[in-house]
Amino acid sequence: MLTVLLVIVIGLAVLALVNFLIITYRGQPVPVPAIPRGTQTLGSGEPLKYAVVGDSTAVGQGADYEQGIAVSTARFMAARRQVTLQNYGASGARLNGVLRDQVEAAARMEPDVVLVSAGANDVTHLTALSDIERDLVQIIDRLRAANPNVEIILTGAPAMGAVPRFPQPTRFLAGVRTESVNRVFVRVASRYDKVTFAPIAAKTGPMFKQRPALFAADKFHPNADGYGTWLPVLEESITRALPAG
Repeated sequence: MLTVLLVIVIGLAVLALVNFLIITYRGQPVPVPAIPRGTQTLGSGEPLKYAVVGDSTAVGQGADYEQGIAVSTARFMAARRQVTLQNYGASGARLNGVLRDQVEAAARMEPDVVLVSAGANDVTHLTALSDIERDLVQIIDRLRAANPNVEIILTGAPAMGAVPRFPQPTRFLAGVRTESVNRVFVRVASRYDKVTFAPIAAKTGPMFKQRPALFAADKFHPNADGYGTWLPVLEESITRALPAG
């Protein structure tokens, strides 16, 4: 019993170091892309309102905004719909911040599709799994209250165990923590119709581990090529979720 407790304490201490490394990083930073004010309209056909909420991955930090997943997924849907995109994401957001600062504005849009790209900061800030579940349920319920037919795509946390900035064994423990957080996402998604989990960590984590060049100069955020590895996973989920039109 004492050994198990010691392992837990050491694990928490090392994960706390992850957060310290992020906060105190003095290497080459990458700017936060400016999100266009108002909406962007792409494509033609039946109208589709598309909202994006989340953290720096929703914003596309590490790449140009147009190369991030918000615009790229909107372009994918615009191949057969007229997509009105509004991005509410904010770099550094945890799920509680998405719930507090982004969801109400997104709900007022009454979107047909919502991408929730968040989870990484809940990994690194050691957010309690029970809090992640509570916040995620509230995010989904609020969006469904605005439009009961909304299709919601959840990315969960990306593969934090592949981040080059973290030394071992921190990187290993960040990977274990990613899996724990994403199990919460999978469990919550399974309770709902029209909520789809897009497993970007499981599907692309090995690529990020093998190819550090997929990371931006800060060795933390994906670059354009890194976000590009997520697109097939997101597109597959969108194809399953998107109403025919």
